[in-house]
Amino acid sequence: MKNKPILAVVIPCFNEEQVLPETFLKLSKKIHEIIKSQKISSKSFLCFVDDGSSDETWTLIDKFHKQDPSLTKGLKLTINKGHQYALLAGLEVVQDKCDISISIDADLQDDIEVMEGFIDCYLAGNEIVYGVRHKREQDTILKKTTAHLFYRLMLLFGVKIVYNHADYRLASSNVLASLKEYKEVNLFLRGIFPTIGYKSTTIEYDRLKRFAGQSKYPFKTMLAFAIEGITSFSVTPLRMVTLIGLVSFLISSGLTIWAIWQKITHNVTPGWSSIIVSIYLLGAVQLLCIGLIGEYIGKIFSEVKAKPRYFIEKFLL
Repeated sequence: MKNKPILAVVIPCFNEEQVLPETFLKLSKKIHEIIKSQKISSKSFLCFVDDGSSDETWTLIDKFHKQDPSLTKGLKLTINKGHQYALLAGLEVVQDKCDISISIDADLQDDIEVMEGFIDCYLAGNEIVYGVRHKREQDTILKKTTAHLFYRLMLLFGVKIVYNHADYRLASSNVLASLKEYKEVNLFLRGIFPTIGYKSTTIEYDRLKRFAGQSKYPFKTMLAFAIEGITSFSVTPLRMVTLIGLVSFLISSGLTIWAIWQKITHNVTPGWSSIIVSIYLLGAVQLLCIGLIGEYIGKIFSEVKAKPRYFIEKFLL
């Protein structure tokens, strides 16, 4: 009989002292329940990743580890690097210590009751299982709108992404080994996993209310995340710049011919409105295009420098 898979649940944390005790309580209970169901090994564990928190997050992780060292593991990054880097650090560390991993945020908004369903899908032959948000009744109207706009933009610009999927997913150790081959500094894991391949499926769940603390994804962060995703995985915006340039050239050529004809026929109506409007319009388009190209150049700059993506200060393994 095939050995039961070892599950590692990776939880990136940034200033989560308010929610962490409840998160630990519920996740540890869920792990024990799945172990009792004979679907995963008794060696399964939780791995908390402290993303340079300034509160008592690491103190709590250390406390959980001392209570049960076999159940709770921990990593502490030297400084705050962002959610994607913290999650990547956790996945890379557990890759050779588990057969499957489930990544989940610490805020308890992703329904942990579907974890067993994730494992059932893995046992049925899937290497990646994506948690897809079905209902977002606990989110504000602004949060719902920006979230849907985010995914629509990703798909519009050709980014291969699972609609309404965040970072709640199961990945096998084979997938995690492939993930290590991706060396880019500009991380967008939601776009990377679908490009890895392997058999995959989705499970829908209802998004829950945050237990405590504040959301780490306000509108400003979501917008920056969208720009990161689009410019990391799609050249469609650059092609749009080319199209805008071509259309502007054709319009300008037509206006030039018209102006010359008006001059020849002496039917010139002096006025500054059309000139001012055209200058502002073309100037805005040019600045927008230059800024967009600058985003791509900035990413090239980051990739060429190839700085380390994170440093780990402490291990609790």
